[in-house]
Amino acid sequence: METVPAITHRKIIHIDMDAFYASVEQRDNPEYRGKPIVVGGLPQGRGGVVATASYEARKFGVRSAMSSKRAVQLCPQAIFIRPRFDAYKEASGRIREIFHRYTDLIEPLSLDEAYLDVTEDKLGIGSAIEIATQIKQAIRDELQLTASAGVSINKFVAKIASDINKPDGLKFIGPSSIEAFMETLPVEKFYGVGKVTAEKMKKMGLHTGADLKRLTEDEMSQHFGKAGRFYYQIVRGIDDRPVQPHRETKSLGAEDTFPYDLTTAEEMNAELDKIAETVIKRLQRYELQGRTITLKVKYSDFRQITRNRSFTKPVGDLDTIATIAKELLLASGIDDVKVRLLGISLSNFGEIEPRIISKGSDPDQLKLF
Repeated sequence: METVPAITHRKIIHIDMDAFYASVEQRDNPEYRGKPIVVGGLPQGRGGVVATASYEARKFGVRSAMSSKRAVQLCPQAIFIRPRFDAYKEASGRIREIFHRYTDLIEPLSLDEAYLDVTEDKLGIGSAIEIATQIKQAIRDELQLTASAGVSINKFVAKIASDINKPDGLKFIGPSSIEAFMETLPVEKFYGVGKVTAEKMKKMGLHTGADLKRLTEDEMSQHFGKAGRFYYQIVRGIDDRPVQPHRETKSLGAEDTFPYDLTTAEEMNAELDKIAETVIKRLQRYELQGRTITLKVKYSDFRQITRNRSFTKPVGDLDTIATIAKELLLASGIDDVKVRLLGISLSNFGEIEPRIISKGSDPDQLKLF
């Protein structure tokens, strides 16, 4: 009688820091603790955007990506703070050091979020739930911050699980309960389902995973294209995407939204010089050069354009990037326009000769950009 081999599942953890920027501010500034904190642009003048809000502010409906003016309407007592990205990067680097104690299969999604594959963990613990518990405790003890963790057999389910018991949560969704869990999930929670697709689904009478499950794979593809095949699999708990510790950088750049509209070529060129300097620093950090330079322009009426120029060989010097950006701007027409935002990015990368890393630097730290 043949023995049926046991099914081996991956052990995936998704770690998501709780209100990360706001929590760092409350940790470093005792006067902010227990108060509604909003990190992002200030509401005065034209106003900015909320990067994140403390849970005290979220109780009033303040959310990330919301305009700061709207945030102050919802929570007049909110304390608005400009971001301190250096502090967030430093904390993120220390969090990643904690991850590396358990595994090197780490896929950072941002400063405050990452996937970990602990199928084979360095310490031989064997239990993904125990590893997640230890990581959360280390983050609390060493950084005085809290994280939420989701544990499952694939990335999609682990990510959904990490959001269930926030803040300071830990949720495990095992193989036997995945399909039942997915059936109860609202369609807007599915990976890749944006507002437009969610509305389309609801008009078709598809509100939950159970509703999606009624459609065949061909029907899903007919209605939703290539993404339909992914939805067909994921609603059945199938997600074979591996944790990718070395995600390829597709583009790198910088942009700036101005406190007042730029109306002259002199003003715009001066800002492009500053942005180009920031781009150069980031290119050097990642040891990259690009064959394509892209200019982004947003006008006062929020109309947006991009213009680019490609080269046969990679470029990565300040003069070239700044000069090409200015030429692209001039070619786009700058007479009688009001510019709200300018950005420069490079893509289509080629590697450059490795530079010597100075002692004490950390090239593998999680980066914001």
